[in-house]
Amino acid sequence: MNSRRHFLTRLAYVTGLGGLTSPILAKLPDRVTSTGPGAATWRMPDEHGPQERVFLAFAAQSRVWGTQADAVNRAVARLARTIAHHQPVSVLCRPAQRKQAQNHCGSDNTEFLEVPLDDIWVRDYGGCFVTDGKDRLGLVDFNFKGWGGKQGARNDGAVAPWLAQVTGATLLESNLVGEGGGIEVDGHGTAILTESCWVNDNRNPSRSRADIEAELKHNLGLRRVIWLPGIVSKDITDAHVDFYARFVRPGVVIANLDNDPESYDYDLTREHLRILRKATDADGRRLQVHTLPPPLDGRDNVHTRNNDDLALGYINYLPINGAVVAPHFGDDAADGYCRELLEDLYPGRVIELVNIDEIASGGGGIHCVTKNMPKV
Repeated sequence: MNSRRHFLTRLAYVTGLGGLTSPILAKLPDRVTSTGPGAATWRMPDEHGPQERVFLAFAAQSRVWGTQADAVNRAVARLARTIAHHQPVSVLCRPAQRKQAQNHCGSDNTEFLEVPLDDIWVRDYGGCFVTDGKDRLGLVDFNFKGWGGKQGARNDGAVAPWLAQVTGATLLESNLVGEGGGIEVDGHGTAILTESCWVNDNRNPSRSRADIEAELKHNLGLRRVIWLPGIVSKDITDAHVDFYARFVRPGVVIANLDNDPESYDYDLTREHLRILRKATDADGRRLQVHTLPPPLDGRDNVHTRNNDDLALGYINYLPINGAVVAPHFGDDAADGYCRELLEDLYPGRVIELVNIDEIASGGGGIHCVTKNMPKV
């Protein structure tokens, strides 16, 4: 059965994670409301366009990951080195771990930024980059609260404003609580979201789906939202969309299709597929939907054996300049199909398959631990 970050009680969030807020966070850019008149000038671009760089967080620590923390950081470093072959990489790390991060990630095409951190999931806590079509970069802060209070986020909740500062982006304020992994866009006005994540009282109490959709349209320049039901409480994210459906380009989607009858995702992914095949995008196009099943067999190691948190899924891949980075799970047939499908759908790009068993053991994937910054 596949699971994603299933209520990691070992996190002991009630004790709080991390230390004091960094002095760099004391001076932050002014917030600008992303709703109201003029807000629609900001638009969240798709990830398949030109990118300035990718951010990762070399931030696994023993109080969250136990004895696996070093192995998880080495997996993050493998991704950093792979991405750096194609475009610049920025590695976030605690000051005390900078030397370790440099040793593992290497220095080619890579910079290191010191900031207090709780965990590695920069996609979720780092906000969402937007552009205005006039060479301006913005970043929407969705007020990360540890996936509805399931994990302490004292430090991670402050990363989005800090990231706006270091990138020179305009910091845009949202009234919603959410995570970057809960948003999938085509860059032309269409988004796919899960109700279980956004229309959830642990994040946005008393907010209707219509209210949330209206604000996200303002926040991200959307014209059409396709809602998938998702599923509540099976994993810490309440079913982020980046584990279920991804845009290849406008009108073309890859959907997760779980073929393990024992998985709660078996029926759910089929319901999602039914919705997506009937959906149209912001320009009225019926979606072309491809399916990408998770592996049924894979490596048997200390990270994957008897692990209810294990996230086996190829769909959490990352498009970058000239390449697509996807997981390698050791199932020859499934790994091969993933490579073939991505080669077909991303012609001219190198398909990089990377072993991320240690990251998957905590319920996430490549997209979860990366954040792409668009080139403006």
